[in-house]
Amino acid sequence: RQGTFSKRRNGLIEKARQLSVLCDASVALLVVSASGKLYSFSSGDNLVKILDRYGKQHDDDLKALDLQSKGLNYGSHHELLELVESKLVETNVDKVSVNSLVLEEHRETALTVTRARKTE
Repeated sequence: RQGTFSKRRNGLIEKARQLSVLCDASVALLVVSASGKLYSFSSGDNLVKILDRYGKQHDDDLKALDLQSKGLNYGSHHELLELVESKLVETNVDKVSVNSLVLEEHRETALTVTRARKTE
């Protein structure tokens, strides 16, 4: 997997460089490996400048997302669970409960951790 990752990462960086040169575009590329190592590429402009420009252009979208997340945080957990349960009841064919969904999430997390250990 590491060899495949390295080859594909290098290919992606090469394509980003080509896009930058051929189209005279500012390109910023961030890649994070499974081990958490960060790889970056930027063309022409500094990576920080490109990301700042992106942030300014999409500032309204980012503010809307921030307000939505804050709105969710202000509601109580009990209200949120009731809302989720009511949505489940409306569309629930298999009679799935919130508890079974939480157990499913824990199972998926445990499976991911196990696969990561096996890979190591």
